[in-house]
Amino acid sequence: MEIKDTEEEGKTVVYLSGRLDTKTAPELEAHIKAGGIGDNGLILDLSDLEYVSSAGLRVILATHKMMVNRGGFILRNAQDTVMEVLNATGFADVLNIQ
Repeated sequence: MEIKDTEEEGKTVVYLSGRLDTKTAPELEAHIKAGGIGDNGLILDLSDLEYVSSAGLRVILATHKMMVNRGGFILRNAQDTVMEVLNATGFADVLNIQ
């Protein structure tokens, strides 16, 4: 998995590509915890994410909880395969997905 950060309208945007699974989920978790994410919100751009496992979902949920009082959390541009997982697990009902 590749992780790239940018800023957009004061929010941190994290672009993910590849697979978010058991091997790569700890990398994303460490990146988010160590990153300079301020109180203006966080966007995870999933346009190049091909796969997400339960380990990846755990990191996404933990990030959502962390960002509730820090400007919010948005998932955007999820591919169909990733969106299917988000829908099947009920995450689509809880998260702000654009």
